[in-house]
Amino acid sequence: MKKNVLLLVLAVCAAFPALAASPRLIVQIVVGSMRASDLDRYAANFDEGGFRRLTEGGTVYADARYDYAQTSTPVSLATLTTGAMPSTHGVIGGSWIDYTSNKKVYLTDGYRGPGAYQLLAPTLGETLARHIGGSRSVTVAAEAESAIVAGGRTDAVFWLGEERCNWETSLFYAPQEPEWVARNNRERYNLSYIPLEWRTLYDRSRYLNTRYWDIALTGRSRREKDLGGKGRLTLESDYERLLYTPAGNSAVLGFAKQAIAQYGLGEDEQTDLLTVCLDSSRRIAEAYGPESVEVEDMYYRLDRDLADFLTFLFAQVKEGAVTVVLTSDHGTSPSYDAAEEPAERFNGRQFEVIAGGFLNVRYGSGDWVLRYENRNLWLNHNLIYERGLDLASVQNEVAIFAMQFRGVSHALTSTAMRTSYFGSGYARKMQNGFYPSRSGDVAINLLPGWIEERDRCASASGSMYGYDTRVPLVFYGLGAGPERVRRPVEMTSVAPTLAALAGVEAPAASEGSVLTEIVDL
Repeated sequence: MKKNVLLLVLAVCAAFPALAASPRLIVQIVVGSMRASDLDRYAANFDEGGFRRLTEGGTVYADARYDYAQTSTPVSLATLTTGAMPSTHGVIGGSWIDYTSNKKVYLTDGYRGPGAYQLLAPTLGETLARHIGGSRSVTVAAEAESAIVAGGRTDAVFWLGEERCNWETSLFYAPQEPEWVARNNRERYNLSYIPLEWRTLYDRSRYLNTRYWDIALTGRSRREKDLGGKGRLTLESDYERLLYTPAGNSAVLGFAKQAIAQYGLGEDEQTDLLTVCLDSSRRIAEAYGPESVEVEDMYYRLDRDLADFLTFLFAQVKEGAVTVVLTSDHGTSPSYDAAEEPAERFNGRQFEVIAGGFLNVRYGSGDWVLRYENRNLWLNHNLIYERGLDLASVQNEVAIFAMQFRGVSHALTSTAMRTSYFGSGYARKMQNGFYPSRSGDVAINLLPGWIEERDRCASASGSMYGYDTRVPLVFYGLGAGPERVRRPVEMTSVAPTLAALAGVEAPAASEGSVLTEIVDL
């Protein structure tokens, strides 16, 4: 009898291998602004223990994409952790305008310090904690916004403070930092990562990229590089010297290793979650552009840091009990066109002022435009109603007017996105990024290669084009074998796949499908 029961159990496990075991620890590593092609482009100079360990031993999704136009960091991190589109999870940027008060609302600002006040959809970490008793979720990022959006309403969320470069949390999460974090801060350990100079890791002849800049680490070095580059980025504070050099990634991964040990992640049978957001890679890509030697060198240094992190991880938790996911929040635009000239820039402030002037001419003097930000224009609804105007008509006039600006490829009104269904094309991607109570009255998309004009910005994300929407996606460890999958995959699939791997329901707002290569349903 006992033999028959054992055979039955073995048969069930063979039929449903995903149910046989769940990982003790899921580690999600988000490399900011990493394009899908970067893993292959720089592979020849990667060592075996870092990126190549993951890509050669794991399941690589070669055509993973975000299916919307608002490809910015908070929006895509929310998609990664909730499994939902922005039209469902409600994160449309780091801020927006409240139409009732006409005041700006910040995604993470609140009376108890930075926190998940405005997050509407539960994250993967919250879901694990709800369904698995004793499950721990830890989130580490260089920037507070990244840590908060990725972590949601969990209890261990940390980021780098701008003033002293310390590791911080807020009263939203805990009354104070744990003692091991306080000790780390007292010893000013993060400062040890800051370089006196940023020199290339390898001889310049090994680099594929050719563009390079003068980098001045003011206050840390008496000698400034003179590489004959096109400009100079002066890094004056310790925080900037971390965020705009590879040292920021080193510091975040170093702290993540401490968190694994201090929290005992992966020590018991309950699935824990560690999310690591590498914001420095995004800052470096924005400041220098994806064609730069600086971005390439950052990847080679990150490859070494990643190898060290993975070695530590699998020493702490046996390799068969861990699932690692490597991905990105978005790609980034080219910073130079085919003629090797600076890419075109869209002046958002100028657009805001001129649009206001246009409405003054049409309808009389007034504060018609409240704000332009992240390709959204918010109008003053209170004033429109006071003047007895039809909101949809005003929106439509502004959208038609916006199309006259250089660099604008598409413009859609919020009324059109609320009342119509767009099943394909550019309108579908814009509608997927639209949330009715938060998005602007008019959303625009810029021409390929165009980005909004900002300081310290040679490249940026935020469009529907492949260089922004296509990202790397690699699963390694439990549930993933060496395989390259070429079919299209939406990034809403990551959270429900990890939830299924852990044996729990997908996050409540999740819209994505479980990846059957990882979880055999």
